[in-house]
Amino acid sequence: MSPKLEVSHIDKAFGDLQVLTDIHLHVDDHEFVAIVGPSGCGKTTLLRIIAGIEKPDSGRILIDGNALAGPGPDRGFVFQQDSLFPWRTIWQNAVFGLEVNGRLREETRGRTRDLLKLVGLSGFENYYPNQISGGMRQRVNLARALAIDPEVLVMDEPFSALDAQTREVMQVELLRIWQQGRKTVLFITHQIDEAVFLADRIVVLGRRPGRVKEMIPVELPRPRALSIKRSAAFGAYVERVWNLIENDVRESVQEEAELVTSPAA
Repeated sequence: MSPKLEVSHIDKAFGDLQVLTDIHLHVDDHEFVAIVGPSGCGKTTLLRIIAGIEKPDSGRILIDGNALAGPGPDRGFVFQQDSLFPWRTIWQNAVFGLEVNGRLREETRGRTRDLLKLVGLSGFENYYPNQISGGMRQRVNLARALAIDPEVLVMDEPFSALDAQTREVMQVELLRIWQQGRKTVLFITHQIDEAVFLADRIVVLGRRPGRVKEMIPVELPRPRALSIKRSAAFGAYVERVWNLIENDVRESVQEEAELVTSPAA
């Protein structure tokens, strides 16, 4: 059985800067896969290639075995910033993808109402983004991405702008929503504990040029509560991932510091 999403031998460079090299990974149907790695390892570039915004120098992206040629409604995206239109209400933001794709009809309206209820925003449909909290805005983002009923949901550090407490609440909420719909998810994060808490499997990328160092199955029972983060098994997974990327992180930090302090900077 072929995977739902397959990233096949992707290379990408910008001029002389090699960003990704021979990236090969897959996400099975209904699986939740997290990608972690040091800053500058190409996580966002990989996401832009999956989105169809960037073209790889070599390799291809497949969904259900079909090669992708550009953006499409088979992928839903949730980005770091909430990216809501401030002049549109919560409801109007939630149905935006359906409008763009010409799919706003009674059936999809009903699905979107159900999604807003699922993410805890029923009753907020007529509010504007500046009237709700950052966590609520990211819930609207999630509802908008799910409203188009994508084959794969790709999330690029969606909770990075939130405070620590709201971030943990959103992690629990995401798992609750995922458990109900079981979408195929590719989740990019800098936070190792977030990856361990959410994922069925973690893909660890090395520093630039980004490459797959290891894939780690997370064999923690589901459903998961925040209390699992205090368990020895959880801590062991965090330690294992950190040991894989610690040297890369230190070298990336040192490289950035040298660029800032160099005379040419």
